[in-house]
Amino acid sequence: MPKTIIYRVAACTFAILPLISLPALGQGDREDLSFNDYLMQLKQEASAKGISQTTLDAAFPQIKRFKKAVAADNTKSEDAKNLDTFLPEVVPEWKVNTARVLFKEHEQVLNHIADKYQVQPRFLVALWGLVADFGEAAGNYPVLSVTASHAFNGERQDFYKQEFMAALSIMDKEHLGFDDLKSNWNGAMGQTQIMPTDFLAYAQDGDGDGKKDIWRNLSDAFATAANLLNQQGWKGDDTWGRQVQAPATIDLALVGLDKRQSLAKWQGLGVRKFDNTDLPNREDLNASLIMPDGVKGRKYLVYGNYRALLHWDNSGRGNSDYFGISVVHLSERIKHPQ
Repeated sequence: MPKTIIYRVAACTFAILPLISLPALGQGDREDLSFNDYLMQLKQEASAKGISQTTLDAAFPQIKRFKKAVAADNTKSEDAKNLDTFLPEVVPEWKVNTARVLFKEHEQVLNHIADKYQVQPRFLVALWGLVADFGEAAGNYPVLSVTASHAFNGERQDFYKQEFMAALSIMDKEHLGFDDLKSNWNGAMGQTQIMPTDFLAYAQDGDGDGKKDIWRNLSDAFATAANLLNQQGWKGDDTWGRQVQAPATIDLALVGLDKRQSLAKWQGLGVRKFDNTDLPNREDLNASLIMPDGVKGRKYLVYGNYRALLHWDNSGRGNSDYFGISVVHLSERIKHPQ
């Protein structure tokens, strides 16, 4: 499979991500606390939270300092000129074709999951393709080392400390080995790249084998992603939104994900489908108007399902809408083969 630009939730796969052991001092990251000392603190807190001694003894001797090399990250939205150039890069034709083939290959499993969780299969395949390159870029780094190191470095310390404790809890509850818990550079795990806290909250046994293996079992990975979306408010009878036309004079104070209005109100403000026909006559749907590239760029009316997809973009980097639009763009290409 060709190498390409991969998203995670708002983050991309790095070219080189070595695990290395450093001396006791934090080499400038924390002059007053070594990484080993920090691990001792984490171990005490984990014990106080009820993590078994067996798990602690198995995990902590294997945790190493994780140091990111210079990132080979070409998908940061600030580097993209606009969606017109960005989308062909992150959703190339080979990825569209692969998504369509894999959609058909796993259609039976996907339809079963769709019936249970009320999430359309094309969105699950699109997420799979965008966040993990259909599993090729799921990441092979020990999540405990990754999250502990991020927390020690002070990079969103509270966030990564929570993810570290969640990963320990997974190891404890699911009776997994240290090497079973793999992630990307950011701590996102499995075929659909979810964080450890998401695993604890949403992980599902998709095929009834008694395990929740989001790394090697696609049924489990798809079911977990579908359950996450469902719990985020996904509505199986609705789509994500649509690209639209909007008057150049529209009030920009109405633009943004935090602004919602009925389709009828948007219609009254002059917003139309992209082909310039009327918006759907749906009084039950509220939508937000977003302009990721500003007033001169593409414009979209997006619904609650679109917001649910943005749960994957929790890294705090880049433009969330670039991630969201790339996922729905691929989902539309899956839906419409021609």
